[in-house]
Amino acid sequence: MNNTLIINKLKHTGNLAFPFSPPFGGVGGGVILIFLCLILAITANAQTKVVCVGASITEGGLVTDPEKDSYPAQLGSLLGDKYQVINCGVSSCTMLRKGDHPYWNTDAYQKALNSSPDIVFIDLGGNDAKAVNRVHMSEFAKDCNDMVNVFRSLPSKPRVILMLPFVSFETDSNQIWDPVIVNDIIPAIQQVAYNENVEVLDMHSLLINRPDLFPDKIHPNDEGSSIIAKRLYDQITLKTDNEFDILSKLKTAYTISDFKGYICLDFKLRGRECKVVKPKVAASNKPWIWRTRFWAHEPQTDIALLERGYHLVYCDVAELMGNTEALSIWSDFHKLLTKAGLSKKSTMEGMSRGAMYSFCWAAVNPDKVSCIYVDNPLLDCRYLADREGEDLGEMTRDFMAAYNLKTRDDIRNFKGSPMDKIQEIVKGKYPILILCADQDEAVSPTQTLEFERKIKEAGGNITVMMKYGFKHHPHSFPNPAPIVDFILKANK
Repeated sequence: MNNTLIINKLKHTGNLAFPFSPPFGGVGGGVILIFLCLILAITANAQTKVVCVGASITEGGLVTDPEKDSYPAQLGSLLGDKYQVINCGVSSCTMLRKGDHPYWNTDAYQKALNSSPDIVFIDLGGNDAKAVNRVHMSEFAKDCNDMVNVFRSLPSKPRVILMLPFVSFETDSNQIWDPVIVNDIIPAIQQVAYNENVEVLDMHSLLINRPDLFPDKIHPNDEGSSIIAKRLYDQITLKTDNEFDILSKLKTAYTISDFKGYICLDFKLRGRECKVVKPKVAASNKPWIWRTRFWAHEPQTDIALLERGYHLVYCDVAELMGNTEALSIWSDFHKLLTKAGLSKKSTMEGMSRGAMYSFCWAAVNPDKVSCIYVDNPLLDCRYLADREGEDLGEMTRDFMAAYNLKTRDDIRNFKGSPMDKIQEIVKGKYPILILCADQDEAVSPTQTLEFERKIKEAGGNITVMMKYGFKHHPHSFPNPAPIVDFILKANK
């Protein structure tokens, strides 16, 4: 709505009656009207200020033209005229006050503070991984914590977002050494994010599979910077419900712990260990991902979805292998979470035997599932009869106890695997994603291929991503983007 229409509407509704009646008629009324128009014009043209704090990657160290190709510049192009993106990157700078080039001492830092920012991205930590700076590593968390609070205390009260350092492909251990980033810097930043309850973005995974975008092994090129800009754009424009907080909604007693920089609620339900990890801000439709087995193993996808406003949950029914008792417990768990405000449908995530758990739940509850992602999945338990030799192994013994099976022949005659529940599974019409290693020594990939064939024949929606040259471990991808994209699409 333009300013003239706004003024006319206010006049007709009586909200601007005073400028047109004594004692504000005539010239005085016109002056006030002009003043109000100016205020409205300023408000309409106000821009959200985004400040990018960082070192050489932020500055645009290896791009063609930093003025248009650095990730802050590309972010500005994506956001458009309603935003002003200010690049405050300075090459070689450290988060550490005692580092060889502290960001704290730069003019860019003062510029960032004086800009009245609405959003601040902080990308510092890579240079702190150099040998010359590691001697001060014990002070990194405090310095990071202090910088967060300096920005948060500004009169503009900006939204502060910490960025985990980008991957380094450098081979000189004296330089920016990735093991130091992974083992020291990232945990410290995550701890600050937890302590101060600020957002944190996993930029380390974002390009970890793209060494081709790092010509000097340290700095991304134009394409890499474009991927970074798109990630920040998605975070800024994420549709959220800022008022929702599951801490006040969950009707059970719990304790609180730290999960990768996020608040984790720990509690028991029917004697079972449960976890609910809350995002910094919930996505508007309150989506959630349900890890069905192997809590916190290869959590890249979980972390990426937490960043995007998903809740992450877990209810430990490990030895029950998806039987009726497990499903009963999970039914109570689902009721607890949905009554607390989470979406009726969840994303199911199962690694290895977790697939059995996921599909057993989905087969009985097709209306409570938005999509399923499983990884090197156990889809047919009959193979357990001959897998372990004379010693059946713990998993097979658990499986037999869960379903009251006594002999190997009982296993061979078992009819309760996902492979036996094709019609119930496709009834839900939810998309299915399977990651499958072609050299999986624990669960034959032929299970996945047969399952895929049956699902497609029944009219189901299934995608299989084959991981060539891999065995059962590791699960997931170092960069979980294909999995995340699948889940986000399914939950639109």
